[in-house]
Amino acid sequence: MRLLLLIVTFVFCTNSVQGQFFKELYDDFLKYGTIYAAGDIRNAYENSRKDYFVERPEEGNIYDIPRVIEVTEYFDFDYRYGVGIRKLGRFGYERKPGNFWTGNQFRENVQALSAPTSAVDGFEYLFHYEKERLRGEEWNNWRYFLRHTGKYHIVKWEQRKQGAFDFEYSSAEIRGRLPIGKKFSISAGAIYRSHQRAYGYNPIEIWLNETAIDDLGNEYPVNPWYSLGYEYGFTDHLTTYTDAQTGEETWDYIWKDQQGRTVAWSDLDFRNTVFRDLINRFNNDAWDEIDAFGVISPIIGADFYHYKNNFWLHSYVNYLPKFHKYVKGDEDFSYLNRNNWGKGGLRQGAEPEQWVDYQVGLNFGWKVGKNIGIFAEGEYNKMWDTKFFNSTFGINYTFK
Repeated sequence: MRLLLLIVTFVFCTNSVQGQFFKELYDDFLKYGTIYAAGDIRNAYENSRKDYFVERPEEGNIYDIPRVIEVTEYFDFDYRYGVGIRKLGRFGYERKPGNFWTGNQFRENVQALSAPTSAVDGFEYLFHYEKERLRGEEWNNWRYFLRHTGKYHIVKWEQRKQGAFDFEYSSAEIRGRLPIGKKFSISAGAIYRSHQRAYGYNPIEIWLNETAIDDLGNEYPVNPWYSLGYEYGFTDHLTTYTDAQTGEETWDYIWKDQQGRTVAWSDLDFRNTVFRDLINRFNNDAWDEIDAFGVISPIIGADFYHYKNNFWLHSYVNYLPKFHKYVKGDEDFSYLNRNNWGKGGLRQGAEPEQWVDYQVGLNFGWKVGKNIGIFAEGEYNKMWDTKFFNSTFGINYTFK
């Protein structure tokens, strides 16, 4: 009987503890959250005027009346569909953009994703994944955001990819937070960020400017510009042209692709057409061989928030001073050496250069009396070489 009582007591306590755990999990993490699946379909962009080209007739030569054919590029409809779960606090001046959450990151962007502090304490999150097609190109996009805000701390993790803008970013940060009164707070800590781009590194410029010394002591280019065509399977051969009127002879090179089709009738023609694409292809191939970078930086933030029904002001700033340490990727190609690359490659003995990144945001609204309202909101970000900003401002007059 004692053993039976012990088992019943243990099961009851276990179920009680489990029940309490799941209740706290629901209250802290899931309560007020929203799971959604949504998308949109819209017409693709169309040119206002059609494009045309001419070809030789099916039976005839190049000097007969040509066939006019339409070459306008048409695209299938654009679409976006995705799934996600979100729980993000809204400041007093923010309004829900619609009756339902759709996952549209531009329409449903909120300050919780930008400001260093939150409108609420506890967990906030956004886990969103979507597929998008725009003008015939398809991408996978995602944004994962998790933050816990307490009276004296901020912990945040974020990962984002926006295919249409070739933007991919991840970060993790931890800060101590000090409230000063009810409206102002400062924070400081460390942040880890990643970036893909090798700043300042131009592979084609280095390749074209590689030189050597011949037996006579003369400097010559190791990689003549036209040799890039050989690297990608193009061939050339010398051809002589004779002017039918003067009898004058000239020569040049005809270029052909891997299938033997003529792509250029002279070196100049090849350089002005095919070679342009080869430059970008060469650079992209070289950049793809470089691994992503990870950097740890100190971060300092400040946030001021005042809200009344007729007047509100929310301003914030994040500042990353000149103490950045790379912990992932080849530092030679990092942002520290963005100005140290030249035509001959990385300059020997060049000192790495630190830098400053920052973010500034403002949201202001004032209802002047019963009829007039003035508002201004915006954000400016400087992150490595990237500077992006947005702003909205204006005045409203309502007839009563």
